[in-house]
Amino acid sequence: MKNYDNLNAYSKDDLIRLIEIYSKNWLAMDGVWFQSVEQKLGMDEAMFHDGEAWRRFTVIEAKRIKEFLKLMENPGLEGLKKALGLRFYANINEDKIEICGNTLTYSTVHCRVQTARERKNMPFHPCKEVGIIEYSEFAKVIDSRISCECVSCYPEVTDETCCCKWKFILNEQ
Repeated sequence: MKNYDNLNAYSKDDLIRLIEIYSKNWLAMDGVWFQSVEQKLGMDEAMFHDGEAWRRFTVIEAKRIKEFLKLMENPGLEGLKKALGLRFYANINEDKIEICGNTLTYSTVHCRVQTARERKNMPFHPCKEVGIIEYSEFAKVIDSRISCECVSCYPEVTDETCCCKWKFILNEQ
């Protein structure tokens, strides 16, 4: 059995702040390993390994969130909306979720990754390719009927109002 005595000493507000710290730490770790590979072997090699890491991690993350939320097998777009709201970076990035009919649109309005790279005078992360893997795999675990398409993501930005935008379609057939 795990010992949570150290966490029991903190208030709900303190624990929420701690979750934010953990989220930032996770994102920092994701960034530093990527930058290490990028600096040593180049962007193409870093992107390959990033894609492979996300292909595995996003499935693990989605399964754990789905279990935590006690979502049924195919919870539809409402289930996906709840799950997206609990992803590790959901509480440190500014995002927007809209559902219209059989489509959910997810936009990252403010992205800590791109902001950090800009601050360090680094080129933007070309995240579209990895994002397709990440969001498609996440959605499939939440509901196997949901497919994902990129609307706008660096390096192919078509919507200047956000950092990236993804469309999830519920195929009920």
